[in-house]
Amino acid sequence: MAKKPELVTPAADLEQAARFLRAGADAVVMGDERFGMRLPGRLNIADMAEAARLVHSLGGKLYAAANALLVNEAADDLPAYLRQAAESGADAIAFGDPAVIQAAREAGVTLPLHWYGETLSTNYETANYWGNRGATRAFAARELSLEELTEFKRGSRIEVQVQVHGMTNIYHSKRPLVGLYREHQGLRDPDEAFGLDRNLSLIEAERPDERFPVYEDASGTHIMSSDDLCYLEALGELMEAGIDSFYAESLFKSADYQEKVLSVYRRAIDAWALDPTDWLREEWLDELERQQPDERPLSFGFLYKQQVY
Repeated sequence: MAKKPELVTPAADLEQAARFLRAGADAVVMGDERFGMRLPGRLNIADMAEAARLVHSLGGKLYAAANALLVNEAADDLPAYLRQAAESGADAIAFGDPAVIQAAREAGVTLPLHWYGETLSTNYETANYWGNRGATRAFAARELSLEELTEFKRGSRIEVQVQVHGMTNIYHSKRPLVGLYREHQGLRDPDEAFGLDRNLSLIEAERPDERFPVYEDASGTHIMSSDDLCYLEALGELMEAGIDSFYAESLFKSADYQEKVLSVYRRAIDAWALDPTDWLREEWLDELERQQPDERPLSFGFLYKQQVY
């Protein structure tokens, strides 16, 4: 039987974590929004031990999110956060800022480190650079084509993760742009907590039917894509290339939606592992299409395009 890549997704809370693992996920990403970026929910560090026990009881893994753009105050508290995550039973740390590597050493944390490099993770030499400094996995940039992902994996000395489903981030500012505007207009209390507003979207005058969801958290303002990636038909090529981990984004998605996505990808991964020559089923694509909102088409993203940087 061929090697199966891991299926990973963020979870907003313990209930979602349980549902997603039962649906077919192998691991969930959760954490405190002070240290994790674009999370669908907040997990207080005090609750991480309970989350780890639940996840492990279902045969899954818990990855603690520490991929935020860190300010000085958060960086000061980072070693304690990582230490608590390790003591709680987390299986790995998802990071972006190199401060996390330093903080992990300072805290005596030896958990695997998964580098979430965003748009910086476009080549295997950069992945190997972080591998030489302790990273065990690199999350490849969403802008890479299939050919580039194959080369990335071939040249990487650490594991490679690829997003296969869900929306992607197309713009980010460290400033809370929407919150500041609302505050200026007297519509927002300066102490109002950051949060996920499902009704907040950007619409361009030239494309009035296309909506770009806006998410704001402690790391700033994030404008998301108007479509959702769907690499289901390309899973065989990605698995043939040896990709180690598949990521299904859950941001702005209901638990029911994400459950269906994970169930379909689970069946596809298992089918390919049994027979790489005859694994894809048309009904799986139909299942995904049926639950997809009309205003959010499924897309191959840059998988079969040549991106110009």
